[in-house]
Amino acid sequence: MAAVQATSLESSTLPVEFKALEVLPLEEIAKVLENGLKKNFCEACVSVVECPDLREKPWGLAAEGLGGATRVLDIGGVPYLMPSVKREKLYDMKDYPELTGLKSGLVIGAGAAPWPFLGRNAEMMPNLMVKEDKSVIQETHIARTFDEDGSYTTQKLPASETRNSVLGNLFISEGTPGKVLKIHCKKRTGAKNFVTCMREALVEEFPDKSVGLGGVFNIVAGKAKIHVMPDFSPCPLNTDEEVNNWLKFYEMSAPFTVLSVFVANDPGLDLRVEHSHGWGENGQGGHYHYDTTPDEVEYLGYYNLGELCYRVDRPLETHMVGRD
Repeated sequence: MAAVQATSLESSTLPVEFKALEVLPLEEIAKVLENGLKKNFCEACVSVVECPDLREKPWGLAAEGLGGATRVLDIGGVPYLMPSVKREKLYDMKDYPELTGLKSGLVIGAGAAPWPFLGRNAEMMPNLMVKEDKSVIQETHIARTFDEDGSYTTQKLPASETRNSVLGNLFISEGTPGKVLKIHCKKRTGAKNFVTCMREALVEEFPDKSVGLGGVFNIVAGKAKIHVMPDFSPCPLNTDEEVNNWLKFYEMSAPFTVLSVFVANDPGLDLRVEHSHGWGENGQGGHYHYDTTPDEVEYLGYYNLGELCYRVDRPLETHMVGRD
């Protein structure tokens, strides 16, 4: 299908809630994450380092670092995608820094692609630096399927296309250098995926604290289970089984770069507590589930803590279907 005309929602009309997140010393977080990851990986090391230039390969971010006025943003939600899609829930990512109290900012994470761009649904890896004048450095990728043969491809969005359909889980910062968590793991021995393992380690250590992290990781070696959404379902999706029958699953190979946001202990905002989307070579891209080659897998990533958590346009009617 070709692109279609549709207008994004005016950001000033969107309901906004926010809560402070716990900002613990990075060294304390590093110790907890390393202990948790060592229960799930043969090798795991988490340290506090100066952030490398994340514009370089293999990271490909739209700004240098993950520092400065850090926020977690959860906009829209799965209830706007299923049981049936609400196509009118179309947001503009250029508004996201402003929605979280910033004049400019790096926006990275996981979301649904702007359906009018392709005339259909697709995955999106938001990755753009929004400047004060609302111009952008655009490094966002989208991944789509083809109905004819079940194949997929990934492409970059032009700077003129900054919309986000129905849901997004983002980490927003000034994109500046500074101290970050460096996380390196090899050879998975447990059942948990890389992100869930970190989130649950923090939940276990800090059961009464809401801690949010965002960043980027690279699957250096191995393969992973990835899904790519096809076009919107013509019939309602009411159960996880129906969702999984609708989604298209693939095995994708390293190197694979993933933008990732997670929150340990939802502070009462009906958050999607973890969401990670990535892209790789040869048209690879989509939603990360877990690696499929535990003996070979290697992860390397950089994360920072979010200071505030913003919840924008929270669905009034909610459910837990389709949040994996």
